[in-house]
Amino acid sequence: MPTLFLWFLFMVIVEVPAHAADVDAAIVFAVDISASVDRTTAKLQRDGHAKAIAEPAVIAAISQGLNGCIAVTYIEWASRGRTRSVLPWTRVCGMADALAVAGAIHRLASDGDDCSGYCATSISDAIDAGSDLLDQYRGAALARIIDISSNGTNNDGAPLWASRARALARGYTINAIVVPQIRYGVPYPLVGYFKDHVIGGKGAFVIEPDTANDYVSALRRKLISEVSSATAPERARRSARNASPSPARSATKAEQSALLAGRGQ
Repeated sequence: MPTLFLWFLFMVIVEVPAHAADVDAAIVFAVDISASVDRTTAKLQRDGHAKAIAEPAVIAAISQGLNGCIAVTYIEWASRGRTRSVLPWTRVCGMADALAVAGAIHRLASDGDDCSGYCATSISDAIDAGSDLLDQYRGAALARIIDISSNGTNNDGAPLWASRARALARGYTINAIVVPQIRYGVPYPLVGYFKDHVIGGKGAFVIEPDTANDYVSALRRKLISEVSSATAPERARRSARNASPSPARSATKAEQSALLAGRGQ
């Protein structure tokens, strides 16, 4: 009962109707909890997102945005149809908001024991779920982003290319962070696969930590880049608009007379 009460209290305090204010970026954290994700990897992703969202450098980037806020939601996914909401749409406008989000992720995200039975990797389903969530976000956002965190390739659900194409057609960006994976003592590279088949949209990128210990740093860099990139086009438009010369003004009769008199001297 105390846990349910705390979650209800968190929802009342933190969750703000998405239409209440504009944000610079609406971001879906879509985190892999398939069979290949053991307890260590689950903790890495859970704690990594919780720590990164509350990093001072991330908060600084958010505060420097045009709206000074972003909106985030956190989901977990595995096989097709096995998507779970951990955090509903929540606005982050400062450190207090970020710490509340971090606390919810830390308490409620997977510990690596949630996957039972058939538990494959459906990146396509994660993208579809992320697209639906971005559709449902009713506030104005300068950028709408699906952030995939995974350590595998798509092996279940709809064709990946189709889900990706649907998301891109809606104007969404798909970014990714690849979880470092070692198989039989050999690094298993995934960056090329994600670059060719997963990410897409304006400014899309995939990032791979050098080691598991670099996961938080990589997430921090990714979030800062996403927030900063979201506002760049609008800043450029506003700057160009402000720099535009004023329309030409016709000279008054007095100015014309003075000009003619000057020419006659």
